[in-house]
Amino acid sequence: MRPKKHKTTGSNDLFRARLDQIINMKHELVLLAGKIDWDWIDAEIAPLYSENGRPGIETRFMIGLLLLKHIYGLSDEGVCERWVHDPYFQFFTGEEFFQHVFPHERSDLSHWRKRLGDKLERLLAESLRVAHEAGALRSQDLKRITVDTTVQPKAISFPTDAKLLHAAIRGLNRLARKHGVRLRQSYARVAKSAAMMAGRYAHAKQFNRHQRQLRILRSRLGRIIRDIRRKTEGQAALEEAFALPLGRATQIRSQQQRQRGFKLYSFHAPEVECIGKGKAAAPYEFGVKASIVTNNRRAPGGLFVLHARSLPDNPYDGHTLRDVIDRTETLTGCAIERAYVDKGYRGHDAQKSPSRLHLRPEARRLRRHQARAAPPLRHRAHHRTSQNRRTPRPVLPQRPRRRCRQRRPLRCRPQLPTHPRLVQRAFVPVARLALAHPQLSSSARSGFLTFNQLVLLTASSRAS
Repeated sequence: MRPKKHKTTGSNDLFRARLDQIINMKHELVLLAGKIDWDWIDAEIAPLYSENGRPGIETRFMIGLLLLKHIYGLSDEGVCERWVHDPYFQFFTGEEFFQHVFPHERSDLSHWRKRLGDKLERLLAESLRVAHEAGALRSQDLKRITVDTTVQPKAISFPTDAKLLHAAIRGLNRLARKHGVRLRQSYARVAKSAAMMAGRYAHAKQFNRHQRQLRILRSRLGRIIRDIRRKTEGQAALEEAFALPLGRATQIRSQQQRQRGFKLYSFHAPEVECIGKGKAAAPYEFGVKASIVTNNRRAPGGLFVLHARSLPDNPYDGHTLRDVIDRTETLTGCAIERAYVDKGYRGHDAQKSPSRLHLRPEARRLRRHQARAAPPLRHRAHHRTSQNRRTPRPVLPQRPRRRCRQRRPLRCRPQLPTHPRLVQRAFVPVARLALAHPQLSSSARSGFLTFNQLVLLTASSRAS
């Protein structure tokens, strides 16, 4: 049943404290809660409920928790735990009085995400509206976008043949117990031991023994598949319940390590694909491809995600560009003038216009070309245009600079200051020194001074 609308009493309570009396009403979460149109979000989510049954949880409470989770980067358990002791979280979700116990279950967040589905775009549209209203995002920032794809990793372990076969055996046994299908033998202990030994043999590079354990797992999985088909034959309800799991188990049993074409990488998440993005640290990632659209130039409030969508089946990037641009224009309500992409979008199916799509490495060169083509439009008034620039002087041929052999120059060592009297006497002619100091040797009189004579000269200058 449709959840009830959020209402506040506006009255005081003798035994409870009102949140607006104990918190700072200029806090960022308080201001954000006042700008979000909660009634519009409630009206958009209302068609997801039926007219009968128990009333659902208030829309503002669940949507507020989802927003707080992504704003602060918390998990489901973390946001529920912080909600209990944070009055600003409680005020953001619509509470009027301070609560000491979380009123719902943590699993309600998962159920809500599954219920929303594509309606999550409404939350993105509302966040963009709030940013535009606050001045953090301008209309001109929505005309030039950057489109790229990434991999949304799934919570699965690295897929190996032994792990997949063992997971298929466990999944079929679990489903058989749920529907009351009694199997001849579960092979649970045998499969667990074989999967463990297969991993050990592969680590020790004993591949013949490793293949023997894989044959054991494949044969046991085939026995379970045939046993379930015999027990469910002629029963439409059971055949429908076991159709997809049996198909996945058959695919896992028949696929090989280096085969071409379709492969399953997870028994419980068949949408997982093996995607290579050319990263040095992670050559292959297991997940679902996702498309992200952001504004090209930094807005006053920073970069904003204008559109996000998952792309199952790992399609080519260029084949998804037209749909992504159309959805972004529908979501923002602003026509896109330019879209900047990388070379993975070559051969795209979008509108073939030179002012619509540009590759990122050529973006700077394109801007310089357009600046030369239309200087009054691309330059400010105080900038010099190509008409009033001085003609460049002819460049004379110059010799190429020789590279210094010393790659790292020696650092200058600090020198102690020289005594001022020594500086004055140091530049006295040698003949004058010889007359003033007759004790100097003949080498000094000829124009050369030794270290001992210099010390003698300094001592005599200080004495005088």
